[in-house]
Amino acid sequence: MTPDQKPSAVLIDDDDDLRIATAQLLTIRGFDVRAFADATTALAHIDADFPGVVITDVRMPGMSGIALFETLHDRDPDLAVILITGHGDVAMAVDAIKAGAWDFLTKPFDPEALIAAAARAAKARSLTLENRRLRAAADAEAGAALIGDTAAIVRLRGMIPMLADAALDLVIEGQFGTGREHYARLIHRAGRRSRHRFLKIDCATVTLPSLERELFARNGVIARAHRGTVFLDNLSRASTTLQDQLVRLAETRTVAFEGVDPDPVDVRIIASLDEGQRERVSAALYHRLAGVPLRMPPLAERTADIPVLLAHFIGIAARQHDVPMPSLADHVHRLATREWPGNVLELARTAERICLGLEEDAVTCDTPPAPLPARLDAFERTAIVEAVTASDGGIAGAIERLQIPRKTFYYRVKRLGIDLRALRQRRP
Repeated sequence: MTPDQKPSAVLIDDDDDLRIATAQLLTIRGFDVRAFADATTALAHIDADFPGVVITDVRMPGMSGIALFETLHDRDPDLAVILITGHGDVAMAVDAIKAGAWDFLTKPFDPEALIAAAARAAKARSLTLENRRLRAAADAEAGAALIGDTAAIVRLRGMIPMLADAALDLVIEGQFGTGREHYARLIHRAGRRSRHRFLKIDCATVTLPSLERELFARNGVIARAHRGTVFLDNLSRASTTLQDQLVRLAETRTVAFEGVDPDPVDVRIIASLDEGQRERVSAALYHRLAGVPLRMPPLAERTADIPVLLAHFIGIAARQHDVPMPSLADHVHRLATREWPGNVLELARTAERICLGLEEDAVTCDTPPAPLPARLDAFERTAIVEAVTASDGGIAGAIERLQIPRKTFYYRVKRLGIDLRALRQRRP
């Protein structure tokens, strides 16, 4: 739901006067309302992707509000349902809350209480759907070449098939952490050279003549990358001697050292150059390598890609550390406005800390202990995760271990944000 989009509400009540008055109240307070006199008719208009809140009377002819809730809960456990009930049905409504209903109000209800409950439910529903969208986008992008939808990334992604087998060397400029090596590997993997070696040389570390000899000798390091790709990292930090040797490699495609007859070597050269450091590379070397000059944009120029990147990296971290995937919506808006000097690399590390529960705006030794409700939630979450894990992902076994009703189990799983699917994937 965008900031200027009205929250949606479906209202079900068989009392015509009360239904009309409540619909008018919700409409006046900014809701897009569809009202129905019976639950069966309303049910046909509420699918698993319904973007709003359902408000229903409990006692109605035909399908009751409780039966409607149970049907909707089976369809989508995260759908927000508010129950309107008489005093005699409070116990029934409380049971529904334990089973996953959002809230209940007793007649005659305070109009402001209804508006407040509906607003909270609509906001929660919006975050739930956004979370699903981000996870789906992350899953869809997981196998993609380059994640993101901003214009520069779309252009770079589209160039990969064209560059993969082109007989051109490349220079990829960009800031630290923008993914220059990743892009070079994508190009390597997309072409015929993928069957051969991707050799990374950090030019900043080649500071001794003995290292240069090992690189350019017959049967040396570069020769062993024959038919593959040589990736020159930190090109701007290469010594003058190394740059001269690289000029000869780029020009002759041969390797030898100190007068030995050269051997031909078939390598494609891709270089990584820090943005703004071009003057530190000799013109002879730069213009031989920059058959196609490319630039990886910093994260500051592609902030619209942060949500899907975050979802992607959190998914990877959750699998690597074997932990449930946390809610994404809780972090996206906070992180979208942060400065990212480390670019995509810093975002990936942040996602890992989020998965491990270590990402905080400020962490100090004087940090007060978590409030009691938060500690109780942490205890319940740990107990449920351990029960599911001990039952090899089996829900029935976990419920038996916890000795709680099935509805209570699912209610707590939903409230605590536990990803049962991720837990079941731990099974050997």
